[in-house]
Amino acid sequence: MFVLYATQKLLDRLGSTTTDPLVEPTTSMGNWYATALFWRPQVALFVNENTLLPVLVHLAPAQTVLARFVDALAAVLDGLAVPHPLVSREAELMSDYQLAKTVNRSVVGMMNEFSYLADAHGRAETTADLLRLSLSSAGTPCGPLRARSGFPDLEVAALFEPEPNS
Repeated sequence: MFVLYATQKLLDRLGSTTTDPLVEPTTSMGNWYATALFWRPQVALFVNENTLLPVLVHLAPAQTVLARFVDALAAVLDGLAVPHPLVSREAELMSDYQLAKTVNRSVVGMMNEFSYLADAHGRAETTADLLRLSLSSAGTPCGPLRARSGFPDLEVAALFEPEPNS
């Protein structure tokens, strides 16, 4: 279970937000933010609230974008050398979610930065291009992470680091 905080332009495609109280995430990565990028073809940009890891997914068809997001996240985590059992567990826990409007302006600002950087690197057209662009964006220094590692890929590595044997 996690909360997907979406911008209004993505909510217009996905439907209404939840009226239930928001829940604490049960996933290792926590909650996610997302927006629509009006490229050709259109793309959804997902950014993790804790690690600022960006994941790009084709938006159409919008009804299945969240299922495809989980698959794309698994591919990005594999690309970042996260152990497969941990990737599988995270994907399994992400089967349930709540949809809400964005609330964290810092993460929304980072979504804008990742969108700008993706535009500068060239708009990806294929799923393989989106994976490559997601992985390269994960190495971008992020101001909100400066007190920690400074980079989304390093935050993911620290989050999924194997615990030392006691």
